[in-house]
Amino acid sequence: MKLHCFGHSGHSYKIASYLNLAGIDWEPIYIDFFNGATRSDEYRKLNEMGEAPVLVDGQTILSQSGVILDYLVEKTGHFAPENARENLRWILWDNHKGSSQIGITRFLNNVLPEDKRPNEVIEFSKGRVQAALSTLNTYLETHDFLSGEKLSTSDLSCSSYLFYPEDFGWSRNDTPAIDAWLSRIENMPNWKHPYDLMPTDQSVLNATPSASAWHKEA
Repeated sequence: MKLHCFGHSGHSYKIASYLNLAGIDWEPIYIDFFNGATRSDEYRKLNEMGEAPVLVDGQTILSQSGVILDYLVEKTGHFAPENARENLRWILWDNHKGSSQIGITRFLNNVLPEDKRPNEVIEFSKGRVQAALSTLNTYLETHDFLSGEKLSTSDLSCSSYLFYPEDFGWSRNDTPAIDAWLSRIENMPNWKHPYDLMPTDQSVLNATPSASAWHKEA
């Protein structure tokens, strides 16, 4: 399997993490996102939506992380949810309340030059991130995982952006139940931090600490 991805992409990390944790043979194909690769005619032939990630498995080409996770479960059986509806509920929650808000907040607050950052928008977005993660934390106070007693695709979907070190208005210390849940995932064989698992344009990181340094601090 080939995964078109880049290290900064939390949606790509959902798939890369699945493949690595499952012990599946896969190859990351770097997308030069910050230099416009996803807007190129060549990439649009691969994925007309112009987004990451894209999974290529023989003649099968898939985009959208939720669809790819569903495909991988169907094909490999790894991380199949014990409760399919609960699993889907959290994946849909993540795409609306979680990753979508965290991703844009993280981008605005870290990738844009300081003089281009819309600070009022960023503060508003941070508030929405905090509210969403409060909901997640409350659920995890009484559940080890999101759709049963073991890791499933909803856990990989909802946790992906929470492993990134850049500021988006939240830290693990703010939410003990989320922190414990992330630790359970980190302690699984083959787990890797996104910047260690996927190719990354280091120039975009600026002063971001290395993955290994962040992991020691977390």
